[in-house]
Amino acid sequence: MLKKIFIFCLFLILIITIKLFGLDQYLSFEYIKENQSLFESYYLTHRFTTIFAFFGIYIISTALSIPGATVLTLLGGALFGLELGLVLISFASSIGATMAFLISRTVLRDYVEKKYARYLKRINEGVKKEGGFYLFSLRLVPLFPFFLINLTMGLTKLSAFKFYVISQIGMLPGTFVYVNAGSQLSDLESLEGIMGPDIIGSFVLLGLFPLLAKKILEWLKAKKVYRNYKKPKNFDYNIVTIGAGSGGLVASYIAAAVKAKVALIEKDKMGGDCLNTGCVPSKALLKSAKMAHALKVAKDYGVHAQGIKIDFQQVMKRVQQVIKKIEPHDSIERYESLGVECIQGEAKIISPWEIEVNSKIVTTKNIIIATGASPFIPPIKGIESIKYLTSHNLWQLKSLPQKLVILGGGPIGLEMALAFHRLGSKVTVVEMGTRLMMKEDNDISEMVLENLKEEGIEVLLEHEATEVHNGKLICSHQSENIEVLFDEILIAVGRKANTKGFGLEELKIELNSNGTIKTNDFLQTKFPNIYACGDVAGPYQLTHTASHQAWYCTVNALFSPFKKFKVDYRVIPWCTYLDPEVATVGLNETACLESGIEYAVYTYDISDLDRAIADGVDKGIVKVLLAKNSDKILGATIVAANAGELIAEFVTSMKHSKGLNHILGTIHSYPTMAEANKFVAGQWKRKTAPQRLLAMAQKFHSWRR
Repeated sequence: MLKKIFIFCLFLILIITIKLFGLDQYLSFEYIKENQSLFESYYLTHRFTTIFAFFGIYIISTALSIPGATVLTLLGGALFGLELGLVLISFASSIGATMAFLISRTVLRDYVEKKYARYLKRINEGVKKEGGFYLFSLRLVPLFPFFLINLTMGLTKLSAFKFYVISQIGMLPGTFVYVNAGSQLSDLESLEGIMGPDIIGSFVLLGLFPLLAKKILEWLKAKKVYRNYKKPKNFDYNIVTIGAGSGGLVASYIAAAVKAKVALIEKDKMGGDCLNTGCVPSKALLKSAKMAHALKVAKDYGVHAQGIKIDFQQVMKRVQQVIKKIEPHDSIERYESLGVECIQGEAKIISPWEIEVNSKIVTTKNIIIATGASPFIPPIKGIESIKYLTSHNLWQLKSLPQKLVILGGGPIGLEMALAFHRLGSKVTVVEMGTRLMMKEDNDISEMVLENLKEEGIEVLLEHEATEVHNGKLICSHQSENIEVLFDEILIAVGRKANTKGFGLEELKIELNSNGTIKTNDFLQTKFPNIYACGDVAGPYQLTHTASHQAWYCTVNALFSPFKKFKVDYRVIPWCTYLDPEVATVGLNETACLESGIEYAVYTYDISDLDRAIADGVDKGIVKVLLAKNSDKILGATIVAANAGELIAEFVTSMKHSKGLNHILGTIHSYPTMAEANKFVAGQWKRKTAPQRLLAMAQKFHSWRR
């Protein structure tokens, strides 16, 4: 800290000294022009002194971002000629620029990172990938003030060495023009005479060269990956999508809507996991469980229900009925009516443009992989010898398990724990981590744990499942073996991307460390015409994110290279459907602390909400994170009845860059749960109210009385 203050004060003193004593006048074109003969005379008698003095002054003026580098460059050309002047000024300007870069980094970067960490992180990611190209382009175009480039790049994580080398090369053409002009200083009437529109235009074109080079490199890279494959002259389809889950369906729908010829290949059921084994059946089961729970607590509302009986077979039958009712939305008939050719069969990608399905080869200009994910089965001793449950086969249960063990304390495991407990099972949740729902903040995890325990669900944290034997799960906990009895065991410890068996290995398409397909910002694989979206691509395993990604895949596939869009993950909401529900959007405290983002937290307790009290659901919290000293919403978490619906107001506000003041000024119906969003905004307003102004207002009103 002292080093930063010292550098800043030294920098300030030097600037003030220069201004106070009018030293900047010596860096004007008029002064140099008037004293040209004097400078030249001194140089003839003191060559080395002049060279070293000039070199040092140039470095210092550039390092301190003092206007006058152009004039110094002209003087260098006049004194030293083109060859020596170019060498001296090229190195002096690059060294000075790097010093300015380092001063900016030392004095300002920590502050900027704390205040604007979220944005700087994105900039740094871009700099890491393409920073060299952009810096080189800016250096080539003299329209951009070089001192601003120096200071701005100092705020990023670009290495000083890379900055110096690129600056040294990039500034050379512009330096050449000015040094050359300086060698003819006596003929110059003004600075404007150096750079005419034709020369500036040439530099702009030169500045576009790195970007053009980047495109050429991308083309060469693509040509290399396609080298061993023969591209068809014509194609059967514009797009073929593999997988008819959320991502595949949306991609096909969009492609057909813009009149592209599209085929959708699915080897199993239309609708994928979401319709058949995931979102839809789980929510149907949760509804039955909620009804059972409502009857059990009905006496608290003055309603006495007698002889409550849960028919598990009827519950599971209803789950299938719900699937059947929604099925037409994702059916072959519907999508074919929209213009999508649906093919039932197993796809095999045999080249970047060819897919084999049902012993027939179809050609396509683009491929979208949307094959989803499957439950991950951990390597537990003996697990392969029993018939365990997953989210895939859970829906085939005919009778209610008396003792159900659930491995995994994430959203799927906890939702099923609540559902089966309320339907009558004795449920034990086994989680090897220190808390439930690790993606959420600690306080939210604690609320969830407390609510589940109040329900009567047993939760074993820091228990690692090691063996299954004779209806017993053996867990390791604090160096002890704990036995947990079960009739059925549900494995819900995560999902792995479906990447095997349809040609990715043969095409050597790269995977990430977590097994998902590696894609760029445009969701392209190493083959630019092969895209991936949804669970198979990550980073979010959410139905609505798959749909979101599908739009980018389709539009980029159909309209590239004329127009491409980078996928936007800024505002992604998610919800865990417990009771109360837990919904989150954007950043939470854990994410902010990891990224070094300064934030302020404002909360509203649902126990104070009139509608929640009337409905008997007065448990929960609305927690909002704001950028420091601002009403800008960084993220929000809601624990409440219907939190999945309530979070939508924060999603909309964040998407359209509206703050808490916007929510506070919006009329909310009374009495509703949605008022909680307005009340948390009210908490922010009260805590940030200008106290001095209010004190003055109090005196004003007192005077008027």
